[in-house]
Amino acid sequence: MTVLNDTLEQSVAAAPLTAPAERPDEPRRIGGLSRSGVLAPTGAALSALCVTVLLFGQLAPFSGTLGFAVTAYLLFLALYAVLTGLEEDGQTVRDRVMTVVLWTAAGLLFSALALVVGFTAWRGRQALPHGNFFTQDMQSSGPLDPLTHGGIAHAMLGTLMMIAIALAITVPLGLACAVYLNQVPGRFSRFVRTIVEAMTALPSIVAGLMVYAVWILGLGMQKSGLAAGFAISVMMLPIVIRAADVVLRLVPGTLTEAAEALGASRRRTVWHVVLPTARSGLATAVILGTARGIGETSPVLLTAGFTAAVNANPTDGPMVSLPLAVFNFVKSPEPAMIARGFGAAAVLMALVLVLFAIARVIGGRGPGQLSRRQIRRTARASRRDTDRFTHPHPPGPSSPPPPDPDPVAAGEAHPAATEPVGAGAARSVGAQPVGTEPAHTESVDAAGAQAGGAQAGDGPVGGRGQVDDRSAGSPTAGESAAVRGPHGDAPAPDPDPVETAGETTGEDD
Repeated sequence: MTVLNDTLEQSVAAAPLTAPAERPDEPRRIGGLSRSGVLAPTGAALSALCVTVLLFGQLAPFSGTLGFAVTAYLLFLALYAVLTGLEEDGQTVRDRVMTVVLWTAAGLLFSALALVVGFTAWRGRQALPHGNFFTQDMQSSGPLDPLTHGGIAHAMLGTLMMIAIALAITVPLGLACAVYLNQVPGRFSRFVRTIVEAMTALPSIVAGLMVYAVWILGLGMQKSGLAAGFAISVMMLPIVIRAADVVLRLVPGTLTEAAEALGASRRRTVWHVVLPTARSGLATAVILGTARGIGETSPVLLTAGFTAAVNANPTDGPMVSLPLAVFNFVKSPEPAMIARGFGAAAVLMALVLVLFAIARVIGGRGPGQLSRRQIRRTARASRRDTDRFTHPHPPGPSSPPPPDPDPVAAGEAHPAATEPVGAGAARSVGAQPVGTEPAHTESVDAAGAQAGGAQAGDGPVGGRGQVDDRSAGSPTAGESAAVRGPHGDAPAPDPDPVETAGETTGEDD
């Protein structure tokens, strides 16, 4: 028995100790639904609801629908964090809780938007089906008239004309100011940015009072749609500048640096690189300013007045907008006027939606995103460029023929000089023939003079084509290298005849 125990102990001691196998790292699942992802929020919601009912009904003297909802939501977040922490680590718990909070905020915002749009359309359902509501004004209609008489044509026309005037002023000024703030840093740009930020919080009644004091009281002009457009542009301008400035800051600096490196000026860089890249964001900036200005009421009331008739002249006579018409309709106690007011509000929201769609079409896609038509056009241009590079076309008949090159300047030699007579022929042509031996300097000078005389004919001394004495008597470094080689033992590579022609054939003017 003792021997058996000793044998077992020896075998155990001799056996190598192996560490427990570690579990491989598994990537955390980011998307999709899992079992715990469904059961944890469901159980937390039911538990929070039960605890809230117990608190508000039995344990605590709490009451109110809002308090009930807030308490239930807070308990839900706490219980959901506890249930998630049973299976996941702290980072995952924080991620899940923040995801729930963000989804809740998005749901509340969407619900508020749907409630406003739905309530307005529901209350205006009695006036919207009538065609006269969009084609008539209220000049011949009163509060007691049914919905089959009167409409908001005067308010729709006034709104479109006022916002068109405001956009004509705001868009060029706002985009130019944003480009200035983005491209020209300095003290003055910081001052302008500070003024723009201060004007963002400017009350609309102050803008209306300023235009009323300057345009109507100071200059003696009458209330009109033009004055209302000025007041609306004052409200829209800081919004457009701030939003456009933020968008222009997002343009990569490498694009402007590349354009300037290619030699483009600052103006061309901004016009052809910066603005096209930020086009979609600039359209959004214009829409934000339009949404701010199209709903103003007090500046329009101070500067344009009120009228119940259609006025198509923005410089003469009072004019009314849709927000001012809505205010005038809903303050009446008559149900028909209230229905007209909600119908006008629904038309105002539809008008903003149409303007937004137009701006998105003008703005186009983001940088680097092409439409199908642009992709096809780019492919056609690429094919044309490929064909042009692959199959170059000869010059057309209308193009003038190239001028005849000067035989001396081009380095052409007489047939008599092209024979490999020593190195003189190579010097006159500008190249050393392959396989010939380098000659002495005297042979080079003599052959060069002979080639020059053969090229110039029997002209007088110093005439055109005669070899210069200095170039013939004193060959340059390039000529010596072409004749003797770099070390004097082997001929150098053949130089370009065109490049050495000017050195080998001198002229005396």
